[in-house]
Amino acid sequence: MGLIHCLSLVSLLLLVHTTESTQPPFSCDASNPSTKSFPFCQTSLPIRKRVQDLVSRLTLDEKISQLVNTAPPIPRLGIPGYQWWSEALHGVANVGPGIHFNGAIKAATSFPQVILTAASFDTHLWYRIGQVIGAEARAVYNAGQAEGMTFWAPNINIFRDPRWGRGQETPGEDPLVTGRYAAAYVRGVQGDSFEGGKLKGRLQASACCKHFTAYDLDDWKGVNRFVFDARVTVQDMADTYQPPFQSCVEEGRASGIMCAYNRVNGVPSCADYNLLSKTARGRWGFNGYITSDCDAVSIIFDNQRYAKTPEDAVVDVLKAGMDVDCGSYLQNHTKKAVEQKKLPESEIDRALRNLFSVRMRLGLFDGNPVQQRFGNIGPGQVCSQDHQDLALEAARSGIVLLKNSDRLLPLPKKKTLSLAVIGPNANSPKTLLGNYAGPPCKSVTPLQALQSYAKNTLFHQGCDSVDCSSAAIGEAVNIAKKVDYVVLVVGLDQTQEREAHDRVHLELPGKQQELINAVASAAKKPVVLVLLSGGPVDISSAKNDKHIGSILWAGYPGQAGGSAIAEVIFGDHNPGGRLPVTWYPQDFVKVPMTDMRMRAEASSGYPGRTYRFYEGEKVFEFGYGLSYSNYVYELPAVAQSMIHLNQSSATQTAENRLVSELDKDLCERKKISVNVRVKNEGEMAGKHSVLLFVRREKASHGSPVKQLVGFQSINLKAGERAEVEFVLNPCERLSKANEAGLMVIEPGSHFLVVGDAELPLTIII
Repeated sequence: MGLIHCLSLVSLLLLVHTTESTQPPFSCDASNPSTKSFPFCQTSLPIRKRVQDLVSRLTLDEKISQLVNTAPPIPRLGIPGYQWWSEALHGVANVGPGIHFNGAIKAATSFPQVILTAASFDTHLWYRIGQVIGAEARAVYNAGQAEGMTFWAPNINIFRDPRWGRGQETPGEDPLVTGRYAAAYVRGVQGDSFEGGKLKGRLQASACCKHFTAYDLDDWKGVNRFVFDARVTVQDMADTYQPPFQSCVEEGRASGIMCAYNRVNGVPSCADYNLLSKTARGRWGFNGYITSDCDAVSIIFDNQRYAKTPEDAVVDVLKAGMDVDCGSYLQNHTKKAVEQKKLPESEIDRALRNLFSVRMRLGLFDGNPVQQRFGNIGPGQVCSQDHQDLALEAARSGIVLLKNSDRLLPLPKKKTLSLAVIGPNANSPKTLLGNYAGPPCKSVTPLQALQSYAKNTLFHQGCDSVDCSSAAIGEAVNIAKKVDYVVLVVGLDQTQEREAHDRVHLELPGKQQELINAVASAAKKPVVLVLLSGGPVDISSAKNDKHIGSILWAGYPGQAGGSAIAEVIFGDHNPGGRLPVTWYPQDFVKVPMTDMRMRAEASSGYPGRTYRFYEGEKVFEFGYGLSYSNYVYELPAVAQSMIHLNQSSATQTAENRLVSELDKDLCERKKISVNVRVKNEGEMAGKHSVLLFVRREKASHGSPVKQLVGFQSINLKAGERAEVEFVLNPCERLSKANEAGLMVIEPGSHFLVVGDAELPLTIII
């Protein structure tokens, strides 16, 4: 969402909406005799026919008025206004103009920022979070505190560059993880089952896959998202940038897509017919509405100069398949485009059919929603204890233990223990939430939670702010000398990374590192370092410093984040999170953020990006994460270690084979079942994520170094064993994109890898 670009619009709308309401807006009021005769109000008719009837009754001016996010009412048809823009990235939020916490509901459950939730590698957790968000969204609507039920989340762009200010909003750098997150979140929000297929068209709330596509630069060294032209190879598009959106649509059945600000290979995303109509609707079967990011239509003419006139910009986006404009551009310029005969009215009708279909699927044309399918969801379900417990579970599950020398953690629970908590992020409730957050049910900071474990706790902020331009190092050192243990809580916040602000370095801001070094050197024992951040930070010095015994990364852990951090530090939770992104050294900033290539290029010294293609030094690798337990893997041999993908009479070849040329039934028959044996050899029960990778014996040009093919989260008691099954379709999981953007299978030796265990596979074509 273009939050910064539309701030003035939101402020105006929030000022207008100041009165409390207990009646949700809806059409087809059963008590209104004038609407009973309208076919679009007849619930016995298919939605397609109802929508056709409704659109046929609108004048051209009425039609055009509905093409913007703040759609006005149509009183003569009993249709109230509708607000398409609401936000629910990690909890229902009042960031957009559609949600108001000004009535019986004052707050909503605030989950960890998505990057930390992704670190759990737990699809069931992601789905349950989506369920809570969808239910709380419907509760806010039923209470009359929402003007719409379309939520512009999840953000499923690949976290390609560690400097990206919005990487915190995403599930990380891996396409499989991001796609699985998208499907789980969307199914939860929209009211589907975990496996999908339950909805049958109706929606609890509407989720929106954004930002379509290859959007991962906001404002870096004078290049901003409004003018950036992402030059992307068809190979990278096929196996990195597009798969999460395909999963969001095909598996999640998302009812919304947002097209991005940026151009891709010269064409603005919102004006790209191939992207919106041919790919999303045609190839993937998308059924829903497509919105622009805020003012993304205006920049096609004003900033990018792709269109010659404002009317041409309108024509470009509507003919490409976009349906609604976040902004006012379509409202201002569509009629003139029609009058100039550049735009047939049928294109407007097409967009309106998509828009009103979603509103009908939400039940907003079936009479009072409180009396319908989701009408029993009320204020009592918002911020319920179960929902708040899930926020705590999510924070616990994501926290990553990066270092634990000499088993410093967990700290002992002694009544006489003295503790110093130092750092600019130790007592900042706002920092815990990240961006796109609404008011939380409650908030517990790391300092507050640690004080409940150690009554003798001293606190010092250490820096004047996270920017740390001024640090009271001497005072912090004096406090550190007085206590048994020191916990430093440092890192980033939204002043350092956010929408419209990318970082230019990967180090801790200002004098934070100086503060850490001085306190760690002065403390009686090695210190505990807690990092709050969305993007990775180069903490190589802390990793190698003997005075720093333990390091925790806690992302932006949400309303219960402080409690989760304290529980990990004192051993009431055994950490099991794993990094969903590669942590690069500071030297990586030499790579231009504008270079969209994923694959390394030795001739120019280009190192590549993400664990799949990056060939440089790492601070921590994707999937890294320690525990208080030790988990041991076994990979027993599989019956199908030789995978024959040759057709019945075909001869064997050493050439790659196009997946599209292989029979789907053959691919299904050649599925392999891999059973990973896991044992918890530690003394504590723990939640553990099993990550299964594939790598080639000899990686050919353009092949990933390795590729995640499956992941599952399990709970194991101390000493307990378990067997985790992965069923792999070789055509889906063992393929790669070639330079033409087509998926191919490479014959030869492959290895399945989990931890230190490997299992050889041979593919014969």
